[in-house]
Amino acid sequence: MKLTIINGPNLNLLGSRETDIYGNQDFETFFNSLRSKYSNINLEYHQSNVEGELINFIQDSRDSDGIIINAAAYTHTSVGIGDAIKAIDTKVIEVHISNTFSREEYRHNSYLSPVVDGIIIGFGLKSYELAIESFLPKDE
Repeated sequence: MKLTIINGPNLNLLGSRETDIYGNQDFETFFNSLRSKYSNINLEYHQSNVEGELINFIQDSRDSDGIIINAAAYTHTSVGIGDAIKAIDTKVIEVHISNTFSREEYRHNSYLSPVVDGIIIGFGLKSYELAIESFLPKDE
């Protein structure tokens, strides 16, 4: 199984940015722990602060078994990212580290939510792990 994680703007600063909201761990360290825990899954990771690059990552990940996306601030502003998700057949899970509904009003709107297969919000970095788990076969 191949899963692709795509992170949007400012998530490259995790561990040092607004630690009261996002915690103290940088994403690279966290991603390496995910790779160890899910060694049977081919995990890829992309991050960009540029909207067009995120759209390219989505399009280039069409062959993945799934995409986990945290578009960060672009969640609330990017019709283009929503359209890119609509244009592919790959299952997509939207994640957010913080509970966006407990924050500023503009964070309550998502251009991704109507076009993704699921949403995980507010569980810190564990949101990514929960998203990975959603792709795993369910035991009967």
